[in-house]
Order: sequence, then C-alpha cells, then structure tokens
Amino acid sequence: MAVGARSGHDGPEDRPSNGGSPTGPTGRAPGDGASAGFGPPGPSGPSGPGGDSPDGGGTDGRDAAPKKPRSFWKELPLLIGIALILALLIKTFLVQAFSIPSDSMQNTLQRGDRVLVDKLTPWFGSEPERGEVVVFHDPGGWLEDTATPEPNAVQKFLSFIGLMPSAEEKDLIKRVIAIGGDTVECKKNGPVTVNGKALDDKSFIFEGNSACDDEPFGPIHVPEGRIWVMGDHRQNSLDSRYHQELPGQGTVSVDEVVGRAVVIAWPVNRWATLPIPSTFDQPGLNAMAGAAVPGALGVAGALPLVFWRRRRLTRDRTDG
Repeated sequence: MAVGARSGHDGPEDRPSNGGSPTGPTGRAPGDGASAGFGPPGPSGPSGPGGDSPDGGGTDGRDAAPKKPRSFWKELPLLIGIALILALLIKTFLVQAFSIPSDSMQNTLQRGDRVLVDKLTPWFGSEPERGEVVVFHDPGGWLEDTATPEPNAVQKFLSFIGLMPSAEEKDLIKRVIAIGGDTVECKKNGPVTVNGKALDDKSFIFEGNSACDDEPFGPIHVPEGRIWVMGDHRQNSLDSRYHQELPGQGTVSVDEVVGRAVVIAWPVNRWATLPIPSTFDQPGLNAMAGAAVPGALGVAGALPLVFWRRRRLTRDRTDG
C-alpha cells in the first residue's frame, strides 16, 4: 500500500492511543520503515518479499514481463512475402529484366546480356522515339519459326515476379529508326534516310555492315501509332525490312512496345547505358512536323483578325 493512500474500508481508521503500541522516535512503529521506504532495507532488500521493487511496481506478479523479440525464423516468411510483392510491382510498373537471345543488336548488345527496360514512362503516355532501343512483343509472324525453350516451374515463377527475364513471351529488341508520320527508305549502297535526312549510323551498327545492302527498302510512310525498327547488326537482323508482307507492312504498333531498354545490367563488366545516337538529333529530321507548326500558328493568328474585320463590316452596314 502506498504511503498516504486510503485502506479501502468505509469505517474510520484505528489510530493508536497514548497507551498503545510503542513507537520509535519518528512516531512510527518499529519495523514500519522498510515497508514505507524509510530506514534500512529489510533482509530481502528493496525488492525482496513484502517490499516494493526499485521502479515502484509491486511484487505481486502483476507486472508484465518484457516481451521477447520475435524470432528471425518467424519473421523470415513475412520478409520473403513482402520482397516478392515488391518485385512483382517493380516488374509490372517500373522496370523488367530481359535477356538478349541473338546477335541482331551487335555490337550494342551481345548475346547473353541482361538489359533493364523502363516500363514506367509508357504509363504516362510516352511513346518510342527515334534512336531508342526498345523491347516489343512479336507483332505476329516475326518469331513463328523461332523455337522457344520450355522453362521449368522455378523459371516460370521467377520470371513472373521479375527476378528472371521473361521466360515464355516472344519478345524482340531493336532500334527505332522512324516513328509515325515519318518517311523512311534505304537504297542499295546508300544510307538510311528519314524525312529526306541521311542517318550517320556508323557509330552504332556492327563494324563492317552496310546500312541496308542485304535488303534495301522504301520509301515507306510509317502510319501514326506505329514504328519502323532495325537491328544494329544489319546483315544479321530480321527486322521491319523482312516483314513488309505482314499486316502493318513491317511496322510495329506502339501498343506492342514493352518499354525502352535503358541500361545493360549484366554481366558486370558490360555495365553501360543505352543512349540515343546523336544522328537522331540532327536538325531537319523533324522537318515535316516543323513545317506544319508555323502553318498552324499562322491560321490560329489569322482567325481573330478575320472575325474582327467581319464584325466591323457588319457594324458599318448596320449604321449605313
């Protein structure tokens, strides 16, 4: 019982009279010092039987014992579950790993490289740009003669959550040469041209390759919402040039594009980003689009002037 607290009885407390029990010099009965916190501790010490614990708690067993930390082995399944969920979300919305199965993008990419593909920007309406290296689903008929190894259950699961490259989907990786609205062509012994501008592709195509001598093409007008793609190893790439007889005339719908390959992640000695070659930034490549902009601005600026003049003529006629 704490000093000064009521006992809990409704009746008055019994108080010792002058002839009652003897008291010590302090007015307390001998032996009361230990329980009230005065004088030397009893034989059991401050936390012994009948005494208070040092932190003020009682010793009747009602104090909660400190909780033991949860075992690591009990937390491990929870941690694994969270990691798998995060991996699935990252694969679905952020980045996904893809393996390079062929030599069609040499020397930019080598067989066996692992690339990370940006899947976030397409969610915000971004579309492929000229010069980007993109991964896209087979538009139909591009890989029908290509055998795909059958993955085991573990490979399927790891590829599903994004910890391994896609195991079953038939995907391709190429470089975007032209986008919707562009006119692209390549004559034998000549360069690839986009909207009449020649591309200097020597910085990224396979050494010793020509631009398109194995399969000249064009001119081809790329429909809106589609892209024209080619491999960097031009003489070893079955790209848009070789599928002009299929629906789309060799072009690929932007809806089939998984995303842009932004970095080589594996092997470690090949870590590198995949930037857009400077030839795709040359002035005049957007000439067709640029010519349309001044015309549209001119029309927009002339409309207010036409309306103002019509209103003035109408007012003059009314006044006359």
